[in-house]
Amino acid sequence: MATHSRLIATFTFLAGSVAAQVDYLQYVNVLIGSEGPYPGQAFGGGDIFVGGAVPFGVAKVGIDTYEDNVTLSTLNGGYTPQGRVTAISMMHESGTGGPAKYGVVAQMPLTTVDAPVNILDNSTYWQRRVGNDTAQVGYFKTELESGVTVELSGARHSGIMQYTYPQGSEKHVLVDVSHYLPDENGGSAVQVFLGGQIDLQPGGKIYTGYGIWGGGWNEGAPFTVFFCGEFEKAPDQAQTFRGRNTDPMQRYHAFSNEPYQQAMFGNLTEASGPLNDRIGAVFTWSNTSSTTVRSRVGISFISADKACAFKNAEIKSWDLNDTVQAAVHEWNADVFSKIQVPTDAPQNRTNLVLLYSSLYFMHLMPSDRTGENPLWQSSEPSWDDFYTAWDIFRCTTTLYQILQPSYYESMIRALIDIWRWEGYMPDGRSGNYNGLVQGGSNADNILADAYVRGLRGNVNWTAGYQAMLKDAEVQPYNTFSFTDPSASVKEGRGALNDWIPLGYVSSDRSTRAVSRTVEYALNDFALAQVAKDLAPGDVEKYMNRSAQWQNLWVHDFTSLNFTGFLAPRLANGTFNLTDYNPALCGGCEWQDISYEATPFEYSFTIPHDMQTLIDFMGGEQAFEERLDYIFQANTSQQNLGANGAAINTIMNIGNEPDFATPYGYHYINKQAKSVERTRQLANTYFHDAPFGVPGNSDAGALNSWLIWQMLGLYPVVTQTTILIGSPWFSDINMTVNGNRTLRITATGLDNADSYYVQSVKVNGQPWTKNWLDHADVMVEGGSIEFELGSEMTAWATGEVPPSPGHLVL
Repeated sequence: MATHSRLIATFTFLAGSVAAQVDYLQYVNVLIGSEGPYPGQAFGGGDIFVGGAVPFGVAKVGIDTYEDNVTLSTLNGGYTPQGRVTAISMMHESGTGGPAKYGVVAQMPLTTVDAPVNILDNSTYWQRRVGNDTAQVGYFKTELESGVTVELSGARHSGIMQYTYPQGSEKHVLVDVSHYLPDENGGSAVQVFLGGQIDLQPGGKIYTGYGIWGGGWNEGAPFTVFFCGEFEKAPDQAQTFRGRNTDPMQRYHAFSNEPYQQAMFGNLTEASGPLNDRIGAVFTWSNTSSTTVRSRVGISFISADKACAFKNAEIKSWDLNDTVQAAVHEWNADVFSKIQVPTDAPQNRTNLVLLYSSLYFMHLMPSDRTGENPLWQSSEPSWDDFYTAWDIFRCTTTLYQILQPSYYESMIRALIDIWRWEGYMPDGRSGNYNGLVQGGSNADNILADAYVRGLRGNVNWTAGYQAMLKDAEVQPYNTFSFTDPSASVKEGRGALNDWIPLGYVSSDRSTRAVSRTVEYALNDFALAQVAKDLAPGDVEKYMNRSAQWQNLWVHDFTSLNFTGFLAPRLANGTFNLTDYNPALCGGCEWQDISYEATPFEYSFTIPHDMQTLIDFMGGEQAFEERLDYIFQANTSQQNLGANGAAINTIMNIGNEPDFATPYGYHYINKQAKSVERTRQLANTYFHDAPFGVPGNSDAGALNSWLIWQMLGLYPVVTQTTILIGSPWFSDINMTVNGNRTLRITATGLDNADSYYVQSVKVNGQPWTKNWLDHADVMVEGGSIEFELGSEMTAWATGEVPPSPGHLVL
């Protein structure tokens, strides 16, 4: 990571009466996760976005690339370490797996448009990069092999690009309306270009239009993005073009394998209807003009006029650094300053980078599109790119509620409004379209977690509970997706036809039977939590349903000398145990018995009733031995692919189902072992390096897990319980609930191995429980004082964390 010398922003950290100026930029490495375990390849890495953006911004301005090694190709965030640059585009996701989404509203600087370049075929003009990319908060710079230097920054709905061409070279900017991020391996979820229009104003200095795209990871319906581009100086020539669309279109139309034709050039306007030609424009400046071309582009889901208004309001000058400075200020004020720690200890530098970089990545998504909803008129906020609730419900959204209560209330209201107008809350949503549902209806968990932790504001919780009831009771129509044709993968719970009459998800009638059974149980516990206030008559029903995971528990099944496991069960009630190995899950994909984790792992994921789980595993000693085992090297029997590359234990911190598993020791009052395991995971798999996270960061989910470790806390989702870990810093000044302060201090951090808790005080009082309640410190603020040392100490002698869903069927 390189530092742009002009960018200095400071905030004050108060430690007693001493004030120190802090430049947070120096502690943010925006390239963490840009690479996986194979040097130069993004595969197995964080799949992150790299470029210009503001917190929760609609625009994420960055390069799109294409990788030569198709087998290991990962283009989800657009950026890859060594991929060829195909465009600079305005919209990206960050940290996501599966086929790519977005990479739309694009430009590409070219030094020639003559043969062999064919502007309808980006393989004829794509560019390798030379030297090292420069990337930091709000700023990105790279040099193409053509000699063009690209610099860019982003605002909330707009971006600015600066292209510096070699002296004397031709200067062209290609605007390809049909551009999008492809999936190099094809398949049913690739994106498609479905039409659009581009209009050049006389002189070519300003262009407007729109594009329509569909498909992508969530198998989305068509979405339209309007754009408004402007150049600092009018081009000497500007002309539109059109040409045959040769990309295959799953579910739409398949063109024959014809060679690329040459573009046909027009004048001021080109339009393309559904399944019609590709369109765009080429802008050219003379060789004698300045070597620098600057462009500002705004985007909108409503109109080109709105896109122009965003461009003009958000990027007022042609000085790139003005936009960078504005982004830096917003990140510092709204994100980084929310958690302030001492910066004067040199041994802390790596930890500082991990903390503030993690805060950065967890604030890139979802996207705040309030005022930009093209589908319905509503006074409620609008958010998109929940990618996905399955990833972020486990610990990310709780951190949003604590650090960003205004933003988070807006998200919750948006989720409910989607149900109000579209019938279901999303589990995943992108491009204004619900999909895909990886497990349960996990927006239910998000709402319940927010509710029990006290979020009220302007949320209509009566409507919120009705949305949760829809998920719990109404099976969505079958989408007959190529991904999983057995039931809906768009929204809701596709296996309710099993869950309600059978009390579990069967392995012969449904897919992902083990993992969905576990997730549906937690979803129903979420309903019971909210129903306590809003519908007391429903509590017993959903509490009983929350225990239905037990219907897949085989008490006498033994594997690896451990007895008692979740196992697949047929609709007729018999268990299918022939050759069953709970340490395997097929491909751990959509049509397997469990999703992105093995049944061995899912057998630990019952956060609402750990008491029953421990009993089912044979009691505390057997539970502890099983926990110990999954951390042993070479215990993994499953090929983890990109979701855990370089991990050889059953415990896979690269996938969300295992996030809370290391804290299982809390429930047998062995908090020190939870600390030992989480430190082991964090130190092994999280680094200030391109390969710095153990798998795709999933919209910041992995990053938020690490933040919780550094705070010395961990939330139990859908409950008010917060487990006590061990902080990484001697003094943490944290803004909670908008304007309150939580102070976390620790003595004894002098040695690298001095991280075991010796004693704790909460709000000045000695504390003997290994957990606390959200209201203890997260509502009005408070203090937590840790005394740490190098020896494991049984300091927690109080009651273990609660199991509020405790019920044995």
